[in-house]
Amino acid sequence: MTVVTLEHAIAAPFCTRQLADLGARVIKVERPGVGDFARAYDERVQGMASHFVWTNRSKESLTLDVKHPAAQSVLARLLEDADVLVQNLAPGAAARLGLSFEALHEKHPKLIVCDISGYGDDGPYRDKKAYDLLIQSESGFLSVTGSDAEPAKAGCSIADIAAGMYAYSGILAALIQRNKTGKGSRIDVSMLESMVEWMGYPLYYAFEGAAPPPRAGAAHATIYPYGPFPAGDGRTVMLGLQNEREWGAFCKTVLQRPELATDERFASNSKRVANRDAVRALIVEGFSSLTVEQVVQRLDAAQIANASVNDMHDVWNHPQLKARGRWTEVPSPSGLIPALLPPGKTEAYAPRMDAVPGLGENTDAILQGLGWSSEDIASMRSTGAI
Repeated sequence: MTVVTLEHAIAAPFCTRQLADLGARVIKVERPGVGDFARAYDERVQGMASHFVWTNRSKESLTLDVKHPAAQSVLARLLEDADVLVQNLAPGAAARLGLSFEALHEKHPKLIVCDISGYGDDGPYRDKKAYDLLIQSESGFLSVTGSDAEPAKAGCSIADIAAGMYAYSGILAALIQRNKTGKGSRIDVSMLESMVEWMGYPLYYAFEGAAPPPRAGAAHATIYPYGPFPAGDGRTVMLGLQNEREWGAFCKTVLQRPELATDERFASNSKRVANRDAVRALIVEGFSSLTVEQVVQRLDAAQIANASVNDMHDVWNHPQLKARGRWTEVPSPSGLIPALLPPGKTEAYAPRMDAVPGLGENTDAILQGLGWSSEDIASMRSTGAI
């Protein structure tokens, strides 16, 4: 499969990187001189941007000024052999370039076109700019995330990730459909709709005007005890209870106070949520003489789910990822860098793990493959087309 993508930032690059993971040839069209603006977000990975390294391995970089007169012939030639076109340009930009599904479908009936935008291609918000944090806010995510004192954003680009995942799965479904019908189709992915889908639980919790889940920091808003608790050594353990059997085991084996299991104040999840301050005080008291390791030993003995409160350095060295061989290395303009193998371990094929491309690294090879001579390419470069 060949994917041509006019992309920047995260949503579309995250989608197309996963297609590249599966073996697709992904040709990333970038602005000459500057490229995808995510290249300049930071310099954390041997001089390269962390966002860019994450979402752009295994792609080919073609620099092309899509507004230049010479660009149309290059795009037209690229699309002759393309299976998928992905774009997340500014609203309306792709259509103005003649790259809408309607403009392309007659000439390229098998082409799948995936448009990713903040709000979709119609409706009153169609032309409104959208960035990840803005969509987190618009979708209601911020209203249920953070502490009682103030809301908080997610620590990673979840609105972009959500849109990228729905674009990815939508493209895979469209390829299956094309195998049956012989026809391409259009996919219109909205960041807002992607995030609102992820907000299904708090939406239904607030059904018909009911109170929404309160902001509860790192604890679960509507299940308790479920969240972080301090141990006596000053460290923190994350634990979660899901049912009354686990509550009984927690009282008996972890707190070693079996009488709490039948205390009427804590006899159901709803009552524990209503009395969470009292439950928390009992847990903090019970953990106060124990180290984190001792707490975890008791939790494991009681078969209560628990986890470490890891930072990024802990995750780089996570023993489970190491034991399962989930890290490899990929080339980049700055040398080899570590990369996590894609989720979904399979013996059916090896995921593609190729280089993070430098800006325009593949321009000459791509254009030569499309039929342009070295002289043609030099001329295009001198006029700023590539």
